[in-house]
Amino acid sequence: MISLKGRKALITGGSRGIGRSTAILFAEAGSDVGINYLNQSEAAKEVRGEIEKIGRECLIFKADISQKRDIISMIRAVIKRWGQIDILVNNAGIWTYGEMGNMPEEIWEETIRINLDGVYYTCNAVIPYMKEKKRGSIINVSSTAAVRGEAFHSHYAASKGAIVSLSKSLAVELAPYNIRVNSVAPGWVDTDMCAQVFSDPKFRKKVQDSIPLGRIPPPEDIAGAILFLASDLASYITGEVLNVNGGSVLCS
Repeated sequence: MISLKGRKALITGGSRGIGRSTAILFAEAGSDVGINYLNQSEAAKEVRGEIEKIGRECLIFKADISQKRDIISMIRAVIKRWGQIDILVNNAGIWTYGEMGNMPEEIWEETIRINLDGVYYTCNAVIPYMKEKKRGSIINVSSTAAVRGEAFHSHYAASKGAIVSLSKSLAVELAPYNIRVNSVAPGWVDTDMCAQVFSDPKFRKKVQDSIPLGRIPPPEDIAGAILFLASDLASYITGEVLNVNGGSVLCS
């Protein structure tokens, strides 16, 4: 029922985790997909291979999402190839430990550069092309931490909270151009980002028990929500935060 036939999508952080699952799901729905990676070149090539098996085109780029020049270069290459970007998914991000009062400035700055500045750089570069076409969908990946906060990860929560505010502001600003902007806020997800903490069976069980639906989701569960927001089924939805957390954080 969901079709992205003829669409061109750009997904940051698309070599693994939520980004990888989203890229493959978009291709299955009929979209060509561009992804970036920083260090995981083989993983990115594997994603390209999976998408090509589906019969869609996949562009891969080595690009540091925190560097404006890398973003500009990537987007220009996508436009040169396809002439359009219909869907932008800002997914790339990091999650690191940081105790306030003892947090090095470098840790704070790295998180803000990647998680927030990267979204700004990408949106700022893509939006003019969407305005020209008078259509587009932007989905920014936030987190439940944006809503409830997260002890010892305040820098991460701050960056994700800013993404929610940015998404709501852009939704109103871009509505006259038929560009929708929404956010997806996952809770715990079984990805490489969480692999270290989930290596402790007791901690994993504690997390699982805290989720009303009783399971830690694979990245495909989050990708499904992103696909919905990117599709025409969500054509009248903008400025929303879709919480995908199994009921662990409930907000109105």
